[in-house]
Amino acid sequence: MPQINYKEYIEVDPEIRFGKPVIKGTRITVYDVLQWLASGMTYKEIISDFPQLTEKQILACLAYAANKERIIKVA
Repeated sequence: MPQINYKEYIEVDPEIRFGKPVIKGTRITVYDVLQWLASGMTYKEIISDFPQLTEKQILACLAYAANKERIIKVA
């Protein structure tokens, strides 16, 4: 399965949540989604709590985080 193109789902706008990466059309940050996943919530539970989200948007958050990890420079 090819990795999802997170750029279709994630945006950075200085006027929304102080410029943190958010899911397009929402004020939900990538960080929020990653925290929910890290706390053990399932995709289904997240979507139940936030019905405006889709599984593809959640996967886009993971892809965004994976890309950030890939490009991070270690001194």
